[in-house]
Amino acid sequence: MRIYEYPLKTGITRTKEFERKKLASHAVNVGTKCGHGCTYCSTGSLLRMHPCFKALGLSPFENGYAIVDPATPERVARDAERIRKRGVVQLCTIVDAWSPEAQEHDLGRRCLEAILSEPEWTIRILTKNAAVIHDFDLIEQHRDRVLVGLSITGTPDKNDAVTAIEPNASPIAQRMAALWEAHARGLRTYAMFCPLLPGIADAPEQIDGFVRLAVECGAEEIFVEPVNARGAGLKATQEVLNDHGHRAEATAIGTIRQVKEWSRYVVRLVSAIQRSVRAHYDLDRLRILLYPSRLTAEDVARIRGDDAGVVWLGK
Repeated sequence: MRIYEYPLKTGITRTKEFERKKLASHAVNVGTKCGHGCTYCSTGSLLRMHPCFKALGLSPFENGYAIVDPATPERVARDAERIRKRGVVQLCTIVDAWSPEAQEHDLGRRCLEAILSEPEWTIRILTKNAAVIHDFDLIEQHRDRVLVGLSITGTPDKNDAVTAIEPNASPIAQRMAALWEAHARGLRTYAMFCPLLPGIADAPEQIDGFVRLAVECGAEEIFVEPVNARGAGLKATQEVLNDHGHRAEATAIGTIRQVKEWSRYVVRLVSAIQRSVRAHYDLDRLRILLYPSRLTAEDVARIRGDDAGVVWLGK
């Protein structure tokens, strides 16, 4: 993993998109390229015009490197004090504050300290790294103001496939253990199952397991999202799975590269999640984040016929 440093300009910013997702009103990001190296990540498409890539001579669509700004906590501290209309800050929205390069500078903890030093802020943590447990001592001091979330993208039996496409993230079992520990220590938790990839995390019995995990860990809400089909992420994911010998999973990913099949996958996923949540949890606390632009008209109508828990996004 090659690590680059690039100075950013923002600390805490408003995020209307994540407000629509019911996740946060504000965002913090500690860099522009996450070192977890997830093959399906759509951040490259979102940030392709950011000047950091041109300045460093890098492609936003390639993996194998990370871009981080070690000075982020100083800007966050400034904004945490300056901003008067306060709300929920997501740490982070496009990168991970506990990824390997972020850990080198202790960015997760330093950003937590900067925000929590000011009243009236709440923080929603989202990470794929179990290293967040090292900061539970700090979170315990502000337990009412921090929500802990570990992104769960598979079941432990699929860990080899997940590791192939999320090479620098923590193993699934460690992420689950971190969420359990957060609950055991009396911390606020929420569940983030995103993305639930076909062949890896979308079987009904897997979804039941995810929902039961959320219940056991006292999750205040469950967020679910199908994989984003934007850019070359699905192709890269299929190729990596094939290269690592996960043929069946690669075939399942290859299938949804076709628009109609992606749309059908989403319909099946939404239905399976709703069925499981109705059986094991609380439908009022389900948030299925869904952009309908790539769905067929028929499938949009099908989902709208029962869109309990669906948060419709986009224009």
